[in-house]
Amino acid sequence: MTLRLGTRGSALAMAQSGHVADAVRKATGHDVELVEIVTPGDRSSAPVARLGVGVFVSALRDALTAKEIDFAVHSFKDLPTAPADGLEIAAVPPREDPRDALIARDGLTLAQLPSGARIGTGAVRRIAALRALGLPVETVPIRGNVDTRLRKVTNGELDAVILARAGLARLGRAGEITEIIDPALILPAPAQGALAVECRDDDADLVAALALLDDPYSRAAVTAERALLATLEAGCSAPVAGLAEVVHETMSTIGTAEPNSGGNAAGGSGPVIHLRGAVYSLDGRIALRLTRTGTLTDAEQIGRLLAADLLAAGADKVLGAQQ
Repeated sequence: MTLRLGTRGSALAMAQSGHVADAVRKATGHDVELVEIVTPGDRSSAPVARLGVGVFVSALRDALTAKEIDFAVHSFKDLPTAPADGLEIAAVPPREDPRDALIARDGLTLAQLPSGARIGTGAVRRIAALRALGLPVETVPIRGNVDTRLRKVTNGELDAVILARAGLARLGRAGEITEIIDPALILPAPAQGALAVECRDDDADLVAALALLDDPYSRAAVTAERALLATLEAGCSAPVAGLAEVVHETMSTIGTAEPNSGGNAAGGSGPVIHLRGAVYSLDGRIALRLTRTGTLTDAEQIGRLLAADLLAAGADKVLGAQQ
């Protein structure tokens, strides 16, 4: 039996899908054929913020619904937060390092870049976060595949670019990174570094087979981050950041006994989610950063509660001013 895996045609998408295809072959014994799907986002050179949420996803989902492919692999951060009718995220494989990465000329770090340095990035979140840091640099909106972006540094057009470390690692180009950016400086996008393996929800056998690839820690982290994003009613192109990390700690030492607040009055130990969230104004003058902690089973609730905390701190006004 040959399974048809739908993927975008970029080098990164093909690499990601290739990794998943290998894992499916190993887990199920089935052969997997990659089927390239061209999306509206691939045909346009407009900024992602202008294209809108789901621009790299809709064509893959249409092909799934039409049964032209059996399953698809998405960069999870590209998915709209609302579920798709008739489709299911059957697996979230182990997540790559979700942090942002700097690739700069002469091996420089962010702090070493000179005044007026030009940093390329297509993400509104990164632009706002850089401005919030108060660095004397210029941000330059860019699009294109990884090779295109890195070439702008090597040819001197830009002093640096910021990309997701996960994509560089999947392409075997992590060695070109000059600094892995501390999330305390620039918090990643929700679900950055994670993949979503999606299929039709009525294909029970395939749902069960793909579930063998699922990593519960990665799924819980992404669930918390995307619940934060959904509750803020912000899309993947909004200046919103979120990072959930799963650690093993004793619950009674880190939280309170309030329901769903991350505390556990009875104590106990086990996997714990630490969720950090941030909302920025586009000019970087406002940067709201808060945290929540809780158990894996409360992942979605943790995201909603952190969003509520941010909204109470004024996130709705910050985001509303940018729409």
